[in-house]
Amino acid sequence: MLLLFPNRDSFATGAVRYQYHPATLAESTNRIFLRVEIAGYPIEAVVDTGAPYVVLEPTVARIIGLSSGSAIARERMLIRGMRLDGNVYRFNMKLLATLGDDLDVEATIFVPDSEEYWGNFPSFIGLGGFLERVRFAVDPSTDMFYFGSLALS
Repeated sequence: MLLLFPNRDSFATGAVRYQYHPATLAESTNRIFLRVEIAGYPIEAVVDTGAPYVVLEPTVARIIGLSSGSAIARERMLIRGMRLDGNVYRFNMKLLATLGDDLDVEATIFVPDSEEYWGNFPSFIGLGGFLERVRFAVDPSTDMFYFGSLALS
């Protein structure tokens, strides 16, 4: 147990030091990057509490073998000023802990159709479809991201 409620129940069972830097070379605003794993493939993704889903880089989706046949929906989303069409999937993602235990979470994932339009943007972890299913806390004094299952307590 890493973080506890006042009654000593677990708040977080895993933690990882996050990276804090701009999402692309053209940006100057720092973002929180976490290590996650999807289909056994490790990536770094930006925490974006304004995103409605996990937004997975099209290149990563191709590498892990996501196909349009397994999509649960088609959507058009406004992402970083671009209107992008893509597929929506339900898929397990894993928050990778360096302290405590990893955490598997069923995620709602949007994958834009075009690798070309996506460019060099990283993947994003949204509040909707992922973080809303996890207890989490950020400690900027130590650059630690704490997480645990909502089923705890």
